[in-house]
Amino acid sequence: MFEALSQRLLPLLQLTRMALVFTAIADTYATALLLRHVTLPGGRSYVSVHGDPLEPRRMLAIAGLSIGLYGFGMSLNDIADRRRDRHSAAHRPLPSGRVGVFTAHGIMLLLVIGALGAAAFYSVVAGNYVCLLLAIWTGALISFYDLAGKYLVAPGLLTLGLIRFFHALIPSPQVPVLWHPLFLLNHVAILSMVAYHWEEKRPSLTKIHWWTVLGGLALVDALFIGLLAARRGWAHIVLIDQPLAGWPIIPPIGAALAFVGVAWYVRRHTKTSREAGQTLMLYGLLWLIVYDAAFVGSYAGWFEAVVLVLLFPLAYVSVQLMRWWSKIFSLSQKPVFKRART
Repeated sequence: MFEALSQRLLPLLQLTRMALVFTAIADTYATALLLRHVTLPGGRSYVSVHGDPLEPRRMLAIAGLSIGLYGFGMSLNDIADRRRDRHSAAHRPLPSGRVGVFTAHGIMLLLVIGALGAAAFYSVVAGNYVCLLLAIWTGALISFYDLAGKYLVAPGLLTLGLIRFFHALIPSPQVPVLWHPLFLLNHVAILSMVAYHWEEKRPSLTKIHWWTVLGGLALVDALFIGLLAARRGWAHIVLIDQPLAGWPIIPPIGAALAFVGVAWYVRRHTKTSREAGQTLMLYGLLWLIVYDAAFVGSYAGWFEAVVLVLLFPLAYVSVQLMRWWSKIFSLSQKPVFKRART
């Protein structure tokens, strides 16, 4: 029974990388938690006007759209790379034949349809169809990256950051705290660039690539900060019902500095550069949950932050469980022998 379950379920979970989907869910839940503390013009709270963004049906919709978009992106990535993976990653579900191409396309379509359906439902309940438009735009960015962006190096690395930025905003066209999605944007883009370099991927990063990514991030940061400042004023960029002396941005900055230490530790204590890059990418994606909790703690409440940060060990254990499951399954298979050529 275990073997039959593994043969059917494990390859699908590997195809969609579901072990790390909690990082996407944490991003959107953090935004919803922050939204609950927004004060609208006239002194009214967001909840009193638009309802609680974390009522059960909205929570399910947020989780659904995050799971759908994340799984869609991962499955589309493997579908696009299936021919190249036959040589460089033959163990993956598609090149190994454990998942058929037709099945992979079906899973991908179900996921994207489910994501857009959940986003549409959330938009109806929230009374704002910008949420659905943001979900469609995020899906378009995912498609661009999987089909073209990752081959363009610098534009692809920037696109990865933008995907996280717009995905985090789906529940909240109000942009409760601009620094939250901007942290996700910069962290993912820089993390992906460093991991790409450490893993020694081809084509190799040049100085032009480094400066293009960093310059692009600076431009995007300035653009979004300027747009929100022009619309709401500079005070709304920094504060949500808190005095400037409170400096609520300090915990997220502390989390960013802590991750620099994590990256240094990984590089110093990993045998090969390639292994260091892969490990850094895993820890860097998990660290998004730390940023989410830091912002929620600063702007919403530390109890909510503690609840949110519990997704970190859940995601980590899920990754390790997937690896354990994969090893057990591979050991249970009969060895395949090939006739030696003479």
